[in-house]
Amino acid sequence: MADDSYKTIKQVAEGYYTEKRSRFIACAIPVRTVDEVREQLDIYRKKYYDARHVCWAYMLGCDRKTFRANDDGEPSSTAGKPILGQINSHTLTDLLILVVRYFGGIELGTGGLIVAYRSAAAAAIAAAEIIERTVDEDITFTFEYPCLNSIMRIIKEDNPAIISQQFDMDCLMTLRIRKGEAERLKAKLSEAVRGINYLTT
Repeated sequence: MADDSYKTIKQVAEGYYTEKRSRFIACAIPVRTVDEVREQLDIYRKKYYDARHVCWAYMLGCDRKTFRANDDGEPSSTAGKPILGQINSHTLTDLLILVVRYFGGIELGTGGLIVAYRSAAAAAIAAAEIIERTVDEDITFTFEYPCLNSIMRIIKEDNPAIISQQFDMDCLMTLRIRKGEAERLKAKLSEAVRGINYLTT
């Protein structure tokens, strides 16, 4: 996979696992920020208020450097870590997986818990639609109005998204394109348009 793309899931998905009458319900939820993670945890804790444990792990950012795992009262590293392990083994990000446990009255032991939480998380990922997203870059620049046709021709060829545009004697435009293609687009614009001025955002 390229440096300017990453894998995540399209929408919420659920997976299930049962072991010795303990039921495990796993929910895979697309998220972008730690605040979103907190919101989702609040929602699901209220939804499953009668469950013994709501364990979770998340991974955020295209560089996959923001992550956390929580055992929610289970023995250390028997729940959050195996859930995070499944996120890592599929190299996913912008993802929260929480696993709700309804205790069945029989202890599973640490090995049994690790298998159960890992299997439930894996089931949720298997049920999800995995998608690839690109890491994009915004290019903002000013130019003189007579150059508009040249710019629009390049936009038609390279197909960046037009985020904003203001037309006057001096025009202002912001384009969004995949990070790996940004320098090539800037080079084409600079070659075609005299006096183009890039603004740092």
